[in-house]
Amino acid sequence: KSGSVKDKANFKVDEDVSALRKAIEGIGTTEKTIIEVLTQRSNAQRQLIAKAYEKATGRTLVADLEGDTHGDFEDLLVALVTPPGVYDCREVIKAIKGAGTTESTLTEIFASRSNKQMKAMSEAYLAETGRSMIYDLKSEVSGDYGKALLILAEGKRDENTNVDAAKAKVDAKALYEAGENKWGTDEDKFIDILCHRSIPQLRQSGLPVSISVDTNVIRNKIKSLVKIHKNTPVYFAERLYESMKGLGTTESVVTRILVCRSEIDLMDIRAEYKKLYGCSLYSYLESDVSGSYGNALKHLCGQDD
Repeated sequence: KSGSVKDKANFKVDEDVSALRKAIEGIGTTEKTIIEVLTQRSNAQRQLIAKAYEKATGRTLVADLEGDTHGDFEDLLVALVTPPGVYDCREVIKAIKGAGTTESTLTEIFASRSNKQMKAMSEAYLAETGRSMIYDLKSEVSGDYGKALLILAEGKRDENTNVDAAKAKVDAKALYEAGENKWGTDEDKFIDILCHRSIPQLRQSGLPVSISVDTNVIRNKIKSLVKIHKNTPVYFAERLYESMKGLGTTESVVTRILVCRSEIDLMDIRAEYKKLYGCSLYSYLESDVSGSYGNALKHLCGQDD
C-alpha cells in the first residue's frame, strides 16, 4: 500500500484519549496535539479512539471537535474521525442535494472506490436517509454518464488482479468501435466494459489509446471516468492542482482527497504531482493553505524524502 498514513505502531488508545481530552477540555484548544493524534493514526485506530473517548467522557469526539474548532479545520477533523463509508455517503448526499448535482464529486467517488467501499457507502446511505443510494441517484443523473454511475454504484466490478490477454484484445476492439468509430451506437458496450472489468484488465485493453478521448465523441463526464481508470494517482494529482490553483482553494475537495487517499495511494499521488507540476504537493500546500487547517493537511500529506 502506498498510503502516507499507516497504523501507528505501539498504539495506546488510552494515551491518545487523555491527550485529546487535555487538548480539548483545557483553556483554549491545543490544536497541535489534536493534529498530531488524528493525522498520524489510521482510520481504524481513530474509530477506537472515538469509542473510548465517548466511553470516558459521555460525549462524542465529533461533537467536541465541532464545538471547539471551526471552518475547514473542523471539517477536516470530523472527516478524519468519521468511518470511511459514512464519510463517502455524506459527500454523495451533499453532491446530489441542492440545485444542480456536483458531478465531479460523484465521478471522483464512484469511480475510485472498491466494491467493499461501495457496499459500506450504500449501507451508510440507507441508514442515514432511509432510501437506497441507487434510487436517489437515478433521479439525479442521466444519459450515458448516469448509466455508468449507476453501474459503478452497484459495486460489481471484477477485482481479480490477473489479466486475461485474449479478453483484453476483444475489449480493445469493442472499445475502439464504440468509442472512436461511432459513439452514438454502442455506448452500452463501452460503459459495460469500463464499469465491470478489473482495473488491470482495463489498462491491458489500452483503454486510453483505443479512444480518441479528445474528440467530441466522449462527453467530458465520461472522459473523467476514463481518466480515473487509466491512472488513478494522476487523476487525483490533477484534481488537487485544479482545486488549489487560481483564486481561492476548493477546500472541500482537497480535504476529501487527502483524507480518503491517505491510507491508499497518497504516496503515488504525491509522486505524480511532482512529475506533473515540478514541485512537491507538500510545498504547494505550504504556500496555499495556512493555519491549523494547513498544518493538519501537511501532516496528512507528509514530506517527500
